[in-house]
Formats: sequence, C-alpha cells, structure tokens
Amino acid sequence: RDIFIWWEQRDLSLRKDRHSKKQKMAETPVNPRIIALFDVDGTLTIPRGEVTPDMMAFMKELSKKITVGIVGGSDLPKQEEQLGEGIAKVFPYNFSQNGLVAYKDGELQEVQTISKFLGEDNIKRIVNWTLKYLADIDIPVKRGTFIEFRSGMMNISPIGRNCSREERNDYEKIDLERNIRKNMVEAMKKEFADLNLTFSIGGQISFDVFPTGWDKTYCLKFLKEEDFDEIHFFGDKTFEGGNDYEIFTSERTIGHTVTSPDDTREQCTKLFMG
Repeated sequence: RDIFIWWEQRDLSLRKDRHSKKQKMAETPVNPRIIALFDVDGTLTIPRGEVTPDMMAFMKELSKKITVGIVGGSDLPKQEEQLGEGIAKVFPYNFSQNGLVAYKDGELQEVQTISKFLGEDNIKRIVNWTLKYLADIDIPVKRGTFIEFRSGMMNISPIGRNCSREERNDYEKIDLERNIRKNMVEAMKKEFADLNLTFSIGGQISFDVFPTGWDKTYCLKFLKEEDFDEIHFFGDKTFEGGNDYEIFTSERTIGHTVTSPDDTREQCTKLFMG
C-alpha cells in the first residue's frame, strides 16, 4: 500500500512538473529579444500610489508580446506596496533600488549595499550634515523620516516621508517654486565631493544619494547584449537630474518619456501591441 501511495504521488508530481513546463513555455513572449523596462512612480502608478487592476492586467498582456522588467528606486517592500506582493516573480526581470537588488525569473541575483561601499564613518558624516541642513530649512510642514537608509542608497526628504498625500502635493508646489531639493543637492555635491556620489531627484518629496554608477543603468549589467536586440525604457523623470535620466540617455536603451500610467499604456500599445 505504501508503495502504491508513493507511486501515485510520484506520478502526480511528474504531471505537475510537465504542466508547469508547459505553462512556462506558454508565457514566453512573441518577441523575447525585445525588452521594456518600466519605472514605477509616475509610470506604472501615480506617485506612491498602487497600480490599478487595469494597468496590471495590461502589463501582463504586454509580457506576452515582449520581455518585461521593472526598475524602481525604492526597496522591494515599497515596490510590493505599489505593484502587489510577489512582484519580483510576476515578470522576468525585477530591479529594486535601481538594480542593487536584482531578480531574474523570480531568483535573487545580487544584493549590493552602500554601507559596505562607503564605510560607516562616511555614512555618519552624510547623516549628521543632512540633519543639520534640514533643521535650517523653513517650510510650512515637517513630518518624520527625513533620511531613509536603504541597502543601496540614502533617500532624503526635506518634508519627511511620513507626510500625507495632501501634504506631499503641497510640498511639491513649494519645492518647484523654491528649488529646495535642487539647492540642497548642489550644497551636498560641494560638501561630499570626495565621495564621488550621484544625487538624483525623483518623485514629489525626496532625492536619492548613491555612489556614482549606481543609478538605474546599474540594472543593465544583468541584461546581456547578446540576449536582446532592443532595450526600451519608460519613465517620467527623464530630465537631467531626474532619477530616470541616466538610463533614459544610455547608449544601450531606447528611452521613452511618459507623463502618467495612461500615457505609458498608450505608448506601449502603439509600439508593441500591434
């Protein structure tokens, strides 16, 4: 009897394996040698918002036509808040923190950390200077989490990441009028010139600080040139100083500037869904 049960379980397991292989083959896109990489905020979602069911359904349809990858500046837990739990296993490529945490086919490929790279003394130096600078900025509202330490970068927000959506929208208007983030970035470039850092303004309320070369082009090292004929990138902060600029202007990519998730869907439909 035990042998019969074992054999039945083995047969079921083999059938499941065959089924999963068929499923995987069925999911291979029509044009696997064309890949499109997508920013998250302002591209697949509204800033810090959740992806709509319609947008996610479109992305899954798109992945039947071409290879799809996600490349965001936030860490994976924040990416999951916006795009859904298990997003690293939904599309063939997933890059959080610009690719410093990289997944291919749901498998972790690499994790790089800024603390290892810069050393704790320099991390403390940046944190201490930032807190002193932010204390002297006069804005109507300040909340909490002014510095968010991520494994691959530091995210700095003059208003604090704990602000509400309404406060976030109000701050963005003030920031555009007074160049608060741009001025702070210029001051940091002078103060930390010896560390060879890159400063990237993204979203509505913050900017990223990371070693030069750790922008979104970092993810391209995981895309072998011989595997792809075209690498497309879609993002909204493609201006110089924006966190999509380097990958948008890379020689390896075909860059597309978008203004909203709806615009992303419209451009992709014209390019890939015909």
